[in-house]
Amino acid sequence: MSLQSGLDALKQKRYQEAVELLEQFCRNCVDSDSSDYLSAQMWLMKAYQGTGEIEKAKILCQKLMISENPQTRSWAEQASQSLRQTPSNASQKAGRAASTGMKLTMGGVGGSLVLASGVTMALLFGMVLALALSLVFIVGSNDPLQGLAIAIGITLVFNIAAFFLSPFLMDLTQGWLYQTRWVELAEVESLSPETAKIIRQVCQQKNLKIPRLGIINDQNPTAFTYGSLPNSARLVVSQGLFTYLDDDEIATVYAHELGHIVHWDFAVMTVASTLVQICYLIYSTARRFGRGGGDNKIKDAIQTAALVAYVFYVAGTYLLLYLSRTREYFADHFAAESTGNPNGLSRALVKIAYGILEEGSRSPEPSRLIEGTRALGIYDHKAAASTGTAYRIASDPQKVGRVFLWDMFNPWGWWMELNSTHPLTGKRVRALSTYAEQLGLATEFDMGRVIGEGKTLSKSRLYGSFFLDVVLYGAETIGFFVGLVMGMILWSSSPNTGLVIGAPLIGLGIGIVIKALVMFPDYKQAPETDILTLMSDPYASPLRGQPAKLKGQLIGRGDAGYKFGSDLKIQDRSGMLYLRYASRFGPIGNFLFGMKRVQSLIGEQVAAVGWFRRGVAPWMDLIQLKSENGTIVNSYHRFWSFLLGSGSIILGVALTMFLSSR
Repeated sequence: MSLQSGLDALKQKRYQEAVELLEQFCRNCVDSDSSDYLSAQMWLMKAYQGTGEIEKAKILCQKLMISENPQTRSWAEQASQSLRQTPSNASQKAGRAASTGMKLTMGGVGGSLVLASGVTMALLFGMVLALALSLVFIVGSNDPLQGLAIAIGITLVFNIAAFFLSPFLMDLTQGWLYQTRWVELAEVESLSPETAKIIRQVCQQKNLKIPRLGIINDQNPTAFTYGSLPNSARLVVSQGLFTYLDDDEIATVYAHELGHIVHWDFAVMTVASTLVQICYLIYSTARRFGRGGGDNKIKDAIQTAALVAYVFYVAGTYLLLYLSRTREYFADHFAAESTGNPNGLSRALVKIAYGILEEGSRSPEPSRLIEGTRALGIYDHKAAASTGTAYRIASDPQKVGRVFLWDMFNPWGWWMELNSTHPLTGKRVRALSTYAEQLGLATEFDMGRVIGEGKTLSKSRLYGSFFLDVVLYGAETIGFFVGLVMGMILWSSSPNTGLVIGAPLIGLGIGIVIKALVMFPDYKQAPETDILTLMSDPYASPLRGQPAKLKGQLIGRGDAGYKFGSDLKIQDRSGMLYLRYASRFGPIGNFLFGMKRVQSLIGEQVAAVGWFRRGVAPWMDLIQLKSENGTIVNSYHRFWSFLLGSGSIILGVALTMFLSSR
């Protein structure tokens, strides 16, 4: 697509067409420093103005103002003057409280932070202590009190060392991976005056030192905090935060991170994470010792300790995730109270999602910064696709609100959230809307409308198949154990070793086949649709695939930091979606496809057929790609499921017959 065609559409005031042409040109442009690319960005800003998307025009203008090209910077600075005087969605933004510091009730949102932290820490500490004791006693200590002292000493020393050393290790890691630049408050003030005001205000009220402030030169918007003590905390943001958010929105993000510092969240999470890792360390160590020879009693005890350690590790991981989600709710609450602007934080969360999506559409690979700081960041980037897509197609609170239906009402949302470090976006925005209502403000996103629409959803569709699907999610495991039990029952009445070995394999295979039939339904009548429509479906499931056809452009790989990744990103007029590829030849075929073919496909206009799924992050299991130049790519998710299932059944039957005949 040529730059001139986009300029011609702009001159003829065909603004929407100009936006599409110029966006496509920018995505296809290899050199982001070339004069053509910069020209396209400048005219795209004008096209956004023409379509009334002033927020997007402002975001693009801010990016051009930090360009290395002096002429581009000068042009953007002049253009920013006119943008400030242009009415936009910003004039329709929901308001904020006249004063800050008003107490807001949480109404049960997020539970109790003190209780969550205390219970989590106590249980994790108890797990580690119990495991340390068991290992000390196993090595044959004659003095139980001495063993107890050693166990407690090891646990305390390890955790204290981790507590105080982890921030410095994080500093080294951040500097090496992301080139974090440490700045003074004055520089932050030049980028966001209200942010500096909030930092001073909170630190003065809470008697804290101003945290060490860092900026990462990355346009993916994010922010995170880490440290050991509140007065030695680090608060780091990316440059993208200043690009995609307005001044008051940036201030709410900083206030959210300051909330983590005030609540000691980073310290609790540092220790809790260390305790979970100790469980895993004990598990892996005990497992290795348990494999050796020696006294059978000691060996059995070590193997038992390894099993218990693994159970504690899994339980500790979920406790840690629960604590992480709880602290996000309380940090949001703190930001709403300290800024008096819950609506600003609601907008910030949506714009961060949009920024992550936009940067992802321009990059051939997912951001290492966003992937690497997922647990620390203010926003789970995996949840950005649906919210960011809604904002991308139209900065309309109603359209954005519709994608929250899945977060609020789909039972899979609750199930998937158990494995997430952050609450689902819809739930966070809902909580922030209640704070706005307490302040007597109109809400940015009409969550009342969302709740009302959610109550009209079919409960039978939402819950009727959910409980069955949860069972089907583990169909292969259930099939294996059912087969094992059946084999044991039959073996007790007619001793036949073949039944004990073959029946579990047959059950496993039947489970795989049943699950595949549900996951991969017939796709011959798959409807043609767009990405936003798929993401707005409140009934979408991670298990039951929804056949769909999409038309769009392949814009990059879906694997962060992996140059031979086989997954792809497709973008249409409404948003971006990950496509998961499965070769007929398994992992080796995936690797060869990623190495030899993916790069040549990037930039192609394609028609994609696949099964859409929705979890915390939405994706599509690819069936077939057809490019405009005739290239066809087939993917074999269903093939592998049926092959493994039928293979397991055949092997189970063969073993049963073979061993029965002996």
